[in-house]
Amino acid sequence: MDETLNKLYFRSLVDSEREEAPTPEAHDLRKLKAEAKGLSFYYGEVAALKAVNLPVAEHQVTALIGPSGCGKSTFLRAVNRMHDLYPGSRYEGGIRFYPDDIDLLDKDVDPIEVRMRIGMVFQKPNPFPKSVFDNVAYGLRVRGERNRRLLVEKVEQALRDAALWAEVKDRLDDMALNLSGGQQQRLCIARALATEPELLLFDEPTSALDPIATASIEDLIQGLKARVTILIVTHNMQQAARVSDYTAFMYLGELVEFAPTKTLFTNPSDRRTENYLTGRFG
Repeated sequence: MDETLNKLYFRSLVDSEREEAPTPEAHDLRKLKAEAKGLSFYYGEVAALKAVNLPVAEHQVTALIGPSGCGKSTFLRAVNRMHDLYPGSRYEGGIRFYPDDIDLLDKDVDPIEVRMRIGMVFQKPNPFPKSVFDNVAYGLRVRGERNRRLLVEKVEQALRDAALWAEVKDRLDDMALNLSGGQQQRLCIARALATEPELLLFDEPTSALDPIATASIEDLIQGLKARVTILIVTHNMQQAARVSDYTAFMYLGELVEFAPTKTLFTNPSDRRTENYLTGRFG
């Protein structure tokens, strides 16, 4: 597909998916859930993120796109404080989290509590070697919930929210590893939803799934944004166009461009974004 056809394809794809969303005001806290401000991240002396400024609109889907190694997953893991688990890394700048207006990277902020309020779903399904029920109840128990009736209610609600209840309601005691790949990924989404997160992070959530399971996860993401803000990393530009309201293009650790998805795909303001979207690199 040549460059002109590429442009026409993405324009028609985005036009058919949604109308253009308004750009969030950078300082209107009622419209933002989180905001990276001058965020840099270092593995030792290597800068993986370079002064990234990125707003995350509340109850919207924001997609991060870019070639491999550009910093997308690094950014996602910074939001969830996962880099804290490994020595030799450091942050500069911050990530504001609203409406509390706290810095998620502040040393006084408990990373465990951050991970309860900000759930994460990984590239490959990673259910625990436990029953379906115990997988979903895991985070609730970590938080200290011991009331069996409440656990049952919250597990059922999370499975319903993940569009999995009808398929597993008679298999709650079965090993989660016996589920199909698509079911396992939705189970991981249910596990993340059980603690009622305010922000949900998806890191290439469908790359290991077949087209039918992928479509199911994409439909689920669209339905979830009414109750939770979503930030998704994807290598699939068509997927970003289908599911997101805003898109950020990252390259070599920098945020090159951020805009409503329709605007970025059909009228990018930076030549590097256009070159990536039209297949010149990446």
